[in-house]
Amino acid sequence: MKTLDLALLGFGNAGRAFARLLVDKHDTILAQYGADVRVTAIATGRHGALVDEGGIDLRRILDRLERDDTLPGAIDRTAPDIAQNAAYDVLVEATPLNIRTGQPAIDHIRAALMRGKHAVTANKGPVAWAWHELRDLAKKNGVCLFCETTVMDGTPVFNLVDRTLPLAEVTEVSGILNSTTNFILERLAHGEDYDAILAEGRRLGFVEADPSMDIDGYDAAAKITALLNVLMDAGMTPDRVDRTGIGRITVADIRAAAARGSVIKLLCRGWRENGVVRASVRPVEVRQGDLLAAIDATSSVVSITTDLMGKLSVVEHDPLIEQTAFGIFSDVLRVVEETT
Repeated sequence: MKTLDLALLGFGNAGRAFARLLVDKHDTILAQYGADVRVTAIATGRHGALVDEGGIDLRRILDRLERDDTLPGAIDRTAPDIAQNAAYDVLVEATPLNIRTGQPAIDHIRAALMRGKHAVTANKGPVAWAWHELRDLAKKNGVCLFCETTVMDGTPVFNLVDRTLPLAEVTEVSGILNSTTNFILERLAHGEDYDAILAEGRRLGFVEADPSMDIDGYDAAAKITALLNVLMDAGMTPDRVDRTGIGRITVADIRAAAARGSVIKLLCRGWRENGVVRASVRPVEVRQGDLLAAIDATSSVVSITTDLMGKLSVVEHDPLIEQTAFGIFSDVLRVVEETT
């Protein structure tokens, strides 16, 4: 039997949902993969850290957090310290995103890879800002680096290409990747008040207190950059994306588009032009009846065009935090497969 020890950096909603999956599926993983997957370190932003080389009792920790939001036995250790010094086999990076730099998540993953540890990231920052460096470092040290959760939660986008499209060259990537702007545009089209829409989105848990990163297109730019770096070897960063958000879209614009038989969507697109990968994020009119027009509420879609299989589209319908957790879970299982 193989033992695989994980260090979790970040233990917010996604980290906790992933931990619940590990608890629920522990015996199944053991039976089907012959692997005892344990968590030996957890670093949180507010509650300190837990370290136990014999394996942390996740069920007890999760129950305690649900009762009184405290972490029993927490010690004063930081995420960088755990990445650099703790005993683990796989680093799971799930700290909050810094969309303008990708830090400190980049440093966390770099530290793990340099130690010969595998890494799984739910944080899109490292993939958007430092993918080539981290990918090459993982190859140099013979370890895995997976990032399925960074775009469209647990939807198999990167794995779809990597595992099922051998020798197919990706020539274009496009899609609706930001659920907040999709939700706002749809509700505006129904005549709802902008502030009320934001309040509802916050109540549902997917609109941030400051939604400017979504509304101004920064989140979408980071996501299309991550896709292009992994799928098209773009070597680009989000600041190279031609970006226009939805801040200037008015109800009058939406009604005028409707009169023309169209809806407005924030579309991400990346393509190769004269040997260079270029990218854009901008509001576009989409004809009613088009697949993009049917992507409603918090759903997302990505379309991947290849030379051998043409254009493929994958839709994620109204995801919850469990879908994010599954993306991390599937990457950890892939590490198990790759190392046994």
